[in-house]
Amino acid sequence: MSTQPHEYAVADPETALKYAIQHIQGDRVQIVEGVIEQTVPTWDHENVADLIREQLGPSLRALGCRAGSGNLDLPGSSNWYVPDLAVVPKELAKGAGALLPDQTLLVVEVTSESNGDTDRTVKRRRYAEYGAPLYLLIDRQERACTLFAQPGRLGYTKQDGPHPFGTPVPLPEPFELTIDTTEF
Repeated sequence: MSTQPHEYAVADPETALKYAIQHIQGDRVQIVEGVIEQTVPTWDHENVADLIREQLGPSLRALGCRAGSGNLDLPGSSNWYVPDLAVVPKELAKGAGALLPDQTLLVVEVTSESNGDTDRTVKRRRYAEYGAPLYLLIDRQERACTLFAQPGRLGYTKQDGPHPFGTPVPLPEPFELTIDTTEF
């Protein structure tokens, strides 16, 4: 019996890395700029995401959409995100594995002390680069909300905010509703 380690040749490290994290049992795991991160949201964190989901409810039904925290792949990069909330057409939510940011209507990230800078800078840039039309950043450390729109390769070209918690945040088409942030 040999005690020498096995060597595995991987022709595509991006695919191998993304495959591996999808098979970690029981954990929500994402890859941010090549670093594997376990996501363990607190109840306070989840509460904010749920408050947004509740407010989106009537629009989701009218638009034929679903909201959840499913996987978003960023092909050609070492990124695989698990957003706090993403709104997608219901046809795409059925039986889908990972979706692409440009298949969403809205992506929401709620900051934590451990990932605030990632949500503020890295994810904002990457979501824009990969065509997520709207990115709502709920910054719990700064106690403010910012909506980013009009994505491009160099980032979002439109920014509404930061708005302090308690200030209504309007969502544009196709939502045409205002998010109440008083309970955030």
